[in-house]
Amino acid sequence: MTRPKLSVVIPAYNNAPYIEATVESVLGQDFGDFELIVADHSSTDGTADLLGKYADDRRVTLLSTPAGGGAPRNWQRVTTEATGEYVKLVCGDDLLYPGALAAQVAALDAHPSAVAVASRRDILDARGTKMIGGRGLQGLSGLVPGEEAIRRTVRLGTNVFGEPMCVTMRRDALERAGGWDGRFPYLIDMASYTKVLFHGDLYALRQVVGGFRVSAGQWSVALVAEQARQAKAYHRWVAGQLPGGLRAADVWQGNRRAELAALQRRLFYTLFRSRLSPR
Repeated sequence: MTRPKLSVVIPAYNNAPYIEATVESVLGQDFGDFELIVADHSSTDGTADLLGKYADDRRVTLLSTPAGGGAPRNWQRVTTEATGEYVKLVCGDDLLYPGALAAQVAALDAHPSAVAVASRRDILDARGTKMIGGRGLQGLSGLVPGEEAIRRTVRLGTNVFGEPMCVTMRRDALERAGGWDGRFPYLIDMASYTKVLFHGDLYALRQVVGGFRVSAGQWSVALVAEQARQAKAYHRWVAGQLPGGLRAADVWQGNRRAELAALQRRLFYTLFRSRLSPR
């Protein structure tokens, strides 16, 4: 059996208000050479029942993941089942825009040294309305050495690559990196991209490929503070792992910007909390 060019994987958990829109945004793409694998992580809100409508679609594989292990367990579970040359993880409440898969696959096909392609995204409220447009990449464009991209994300104290649906990776590169890295639970995507980019280039595609949905569960003061703490731990880890090294000044600058980003995130969630819950 010929493997697909691309595996799109969705680790679903209590995404009942959004999961159908997310799946449809994948199945409606104009790029056809893909498989879609969805693993429900023992949801309690009916997510699995909603996914059942796709059981007869030959492009779709439905899995279940036992409770426990947090996001890393389900992300690894659904990705392990992927067979495509490239792999793209989409969270169960986000949306892909038309043309997203074709554009990112074309970028990787055209640049063999790139182990990942990252694109920009819109920030959506719980109802799918755009709040902020064209976020991400922070000035990166075209083919960028992996170490340079990693240094940029440390210096800026933020994830320049974007959430998982912004990124498509070579599956063998992710496997060589050890799969999804959960050492920083709130930064599982960024830490994993980093390990992949230790060994190749990033292609920064400035196209807006989807919408990242911000939810009410992300707003708490305690959670935002923990995200900042983990960002600082990530910076220390990168400083010790990056083959070309990292200056102490870069780490210091990244830490201060991570603190500022935490304050900005807290303000955003406070101001727009009413828009972050489904009707």
